[in-house]
Amino acid sequence: MKLLLVILVVLLIALQFRLWTGEGSIAEISAYDEKIASQSAENQTLQQRNEALLQEVADLKTGLDSIEERARDELGMIKKGETFFLIVEEDPEP
Repeated sequence: MKLLLVILVVLLIALQFRLWTGEGSIAEISAYDEKIASQSAENQTLQQRNEALLQEVADLKTGLDSIEERARDELGMIKKGETFFLIVEEDPEP
């Protein structure tokens, strides 16, 4: 009877040890949960960026106004008949 009790106690200790420190332990599962949460947040940010880019692409494909705006902002393009004014601000530091 004592031998059976000792075997059961050793078995219980072994199982508890594996539960707390082994593969698939509570600590490992908790770490995976944290990784999943951070990856989900990053995925959400990237999804929003992708949606904005898709909207911009659709706008560029359908409207000439957005193409003109990009050409003016990024390339400095000017229409015929427009006058270009460059305002240079002086640097306050000598």
